[in-house]
Amino acid sequence: MQLTPLFQPTPLTSLPPLSLYIHIPWCIQKCPYCDFNSHKIKTTLDERSYIQALIADLETELPHIWGRPIETIFIGGGTPSVFSAQAIDSLLSAIRARVKIQPEAEITLEANPGTFEREKFQGFKEAGINRLSIGVQSFNDAHLAAIGRIHNAAEAHAAIAAAVQIFERVNIDLMYALPHQTPAQAQADAQAAIAHGTTHISAYHLTLEPNTPFGHTPPQGIPDSESAQDIEDAVHAALAAAGYAQYETSAFATAPSQRARHNLNYWQFGDYIGIGAGAHGKISYHSHIERTSRSRHPSEYLAAMQTQPEAAIRRQPIAAQDLAGEFMMNALRLIDGVPSAFLPERTGINAAQISRAIQTAQQKGLLDGNPLYFRPTPLGQRFLNDLIGLFL
Repeated sequence: MQLTPLFQPTPLTSLPPLSLYIHIPWCIQKCPYCDFNSHKIKTTLDERSYIQALIADLETELPHIWGRPIETIFIGGGTPSVFSAQAIDSLLSAIRARVKIQPEAEITLEANPGTFEREKFQGFKEAGINRLSIGVQSFNDAHLAAIGRIHNAAEAHAAIAAAVQIFERVNIDLMYALPHQTPAQAQADAQAAIAHGTTHISAYHLTLEPNTPFGHTPPQGIPDSESAQDIEDAVHAALAAAGYAQYETSAFATAPSQRARHNLNYWQFGDYIGIGAGAHGKISYHSHIERTSRSRHPSEYLAAMQTQPEAAIRRQPIAAQDLAGEFMMNALRLIDGVPSAFLPERTGINAAQISRAIQTAQQKGLLDGNPLYFRPTPLGQRFLNDLIGLFL
């Protein structure tokens, strides 16, 4: 988006909330639809060396965020639950020694049913994890096999049943529009998740990403766009009927207090440190905002962190003409949008600078007309890419 020279970003008077993302890149088996930075475990994991690298990575960020408390932590992957509970405890202890973590911080770890052990889950809780996100995707064994998952429905049910007894908050990840899936089958998956009584469910449409096996060779039986919409409608209807309110494109919670605080910080254009192989971060300064990134391959990342950690981190300021687009790309994923005051507070850009795009979005019926919020209309939610595109 082009900004008139008269409207360059103003310095930020305050900095947004700060989160910490930690990437653990290994999986027992890489799923054919996955385009995340994940790698199949081929040898025994050297947990100690990787944790040392993560801490070296964090230490390079300390001068850039000094004095700012951490509001949320998310340990993602890959499959972080392949690490031992002792390793996660060691990692979190080292982080606590270096940064202030808010007493009520949300600390999430991703887990897969294929790595489930009750004792390990208990160990994660004792280490400080207070929210577990379980990648179930489906409770149908045929569909799980079709998308390359290593667990079955029985293992998924067992992992969730243990998690809800151990953790304060549990999320279930579901995926729909799977090969040969019908609306009734997708709805049955949603109802199976609902029956466990978790307070948060994430429901994603299977997408065929470039540079993945499914992207190169799509599986047979992928629902066409009309069938996929029927499937999505069935999933959303089941969740709504059970009291789950959609608050983001793919996220549903039983109450506002149960929403994923870490992800909300992303969508509200908050800051986050990203450490680990391939991790990305966003850090605001009063004068500018920058993105950070690391080497994707674990061996390259480990070597870099053992020699010159700072040199291994790429830092790139966000260009002034991109700030509003990046802000909207996140904020408009939220069903309720964000206060319009967040735009100048978190980017230094005034709404007047993008008034033409705002007016166009409103005229097309994609953006709510309330000047106090940037909020997509129901039509805007359905055609989100078109809405976001107006600001890019």
